Amino acid sequence: MKISETHNVESIATPIRLQEYAFGIFKTVPTKSSLKKAIKKGLIKVNGKIATTALYISKGDTIELFQLEEKTQRKHFDFPLDVLFEDDYLAIIYKPAGMLVSGNSFATIDNALIQNLQKSNLPNATRPRPVHRLDYPTSGLLLIGKTTESIIVLNQLFEKKEIQKTYHAICIGKIEKKGEINFPIDDKEASTSFEVIETAESPRFDFLNLVKLHPKTGRKHQLRKHLFAIGNPILGDKEYFIENKALKGKGLFLHASTLEFTHPFTKETINITKELPKKFKKIFP
Repeated sequence: MKISETHNVESIATPIRLQEYAFGIFKTVPTKSSLKKAIKKGLIKVNGKIATTALYISKGDTIELFQLEEKTQRKHFDFPLDVLFEDDYLAIIYKPAGMLVSGNSFATIDNALIQNLQKSNLPNATRPRPVHRLDYPTSGLLLIGKTTESIIVLNQLFEKKEIQKTYHAICIGKIEKKGEINFPIDDKEASTSFEVIETAESPRFDFLNLVKLHPKTGRKHQLRKHLFAIGNPILGDKEYFIENKALKGKGLFLHASTLEFTHPFTKETINITKELPKKFKKIFP
């Protein structure tokens, strides 16, 4: 095997598992799943020894990634992104609806980041990486890590629920003015609070509602499943809809509008909001 990339652990507060620390430090294994596969295949060594997923990393360790078989060089996707905040540690960008965050496709946000963000001047700078996901049809704010340490810390903030996310959606049908949806998803606890901002009568859908949403957990398709569960599916949803109430050709009316958190390194309060897309304003000017 031939060494593909090497990383020296220069700064780390406390020991952390390899599979958590190494996410984002290697260009050729950019996702958590590909990192886990590389570890299981014995392609990652720490201090010269083949590593396991349970291994803890400490300051001074040397991590080596060996060349993956038939791995082609990553190409960059030339696509302009709206950057709403950026410093040496992190960035917040706008993801348009109808675009993948990451994955095997070429046209992803992940592949476009390096073209749109400034290279960090910090010693542990790495390839910019999204630290959470938005569904393909969802528009809105996406948080990006620009250093090895920031990627780790931002992931931890999400796990501790210290990053507040606000969404806006247009849902159909008669709905309470505000409330909380506690409905398990994949047999796991899931909770969402909602508040109706505005309601309009609709010949086709009876009522259309502009709703503000605060997910308290982060399950897959949580907001879409929760609104569907109470009989108020999101307008344009192709997966969770009421028969004869589906809207086609306009996309999903779900938008990640605000990110709020304390910057883990500068300690400043970050509160970034992206206005609603034009298609929302056509219904609720």
